[in-house]
Amino acid sequence: MSKILVIKHGALGDFVLAMGPFAAIRRHHPEAAITLLTTAPFGELAGASGYFDAVWIDTRPKLSQPLALLKLARRLNGAGFERVYDLQTSTRSSGYFRLMGSLLGGVRPEWSGVARGCSHPHLNSDRPIMHTVERQKDQLAAAGITDVRAADLGWAVADISRYGLAGDAPDGDAPPYVLIAPGGARHRPRKRWPMERFAAFAARLAAKGVTPVVLGAGAEREVADAVCDLCPEARNLCAMTSFIDIIALARGAAGAVGNDTGPMHLIAATGCPSVVLFSDESDPALCAPRGPGGAASVTVLRRGSLEDLALGEVDAALSLR
Repeated sequence: MSKILVIKHGALGDFVLAMGPFAAIRRHHPEAAITLLTTAPFGELAGASGYFDAVWIDTRPKLSQPLALLKLARRLNGAGFERVYDLQTSTRSSGYFRLMGSLLGGVRPEWSGVARGCSHPHLNSDRPIMHTVERQKDQLAAAGITDVRAADLGWAVADISRYGLAGDAPDGDAPPYVLIAPGGARHRPRKRWPMERFAAFAARLAAKGVTPVVLGAGAEREVADAVCDLCPEARNLCAMTSFIDIIALARGAAGAVGNDTGPMHLIAATGCPSVVLFSDESDPALCAPRGPGGAASVTVLRRGSLEDLALGEVDAALSLR
């Protein structure tokens, strides 16, 4: 049995955009033992996907941690991988190419990525201006994989009845709901639409008989709490959902609105009508969320500063089922 390694660390949005390529690699190597090397936040999601026979958690040791680096090198060299698909294509992941075969008598495997000297390099000069999905499809094509489809998250199943939302409420009588993702990277505040406008948007939904449901990770609790304090009708699920819970919630949602943040990628990938807000801090041409039909179910609103994005524009952009 051949042994394949896939490398993809994150962040969440990038990880979701790699789901189509993950599935394509599995289809291309149906009998292989495929291992994913990723970081801790994505281990459960990767394991549930069924694309991998094993998931290894990479602690990403630094040069100042030689023993940890040696341990990683031994593991990579000892596994007998015949081919590596480096979907991270970072300086770090390309460095693993040099670790493999250079220590402990290992044999360097075939390698798809951008590491100098690799067997299946992605040489397209347009790499820096390609959307992540198109870039990875092009990379895999150079390695002989041409059947790369949109992400299909149908394998992600969770019991969300405990939230009592539409379609999953015990009495089946709950009002429709819209997901709201008001958070984002703490160190990049310009990627966030003002929380007061998220709260005003939530209040508009509530006035229409739609339940606003606020999502986020623990680090985003402050902004989630602020939105819900300003709109008491909103449901605050911040730090209460797994990635798979978010996917399940998105399937039942009437729509979703959020910043350029990881949960919006999970939501959009289900086909939930999604409005994603971008500032000049990130470029949707490179990293916008994709739905199962491509960009059709995703509306991108972009302003140089999200302070300039009016509430009415966001309200008008949301297409409720």
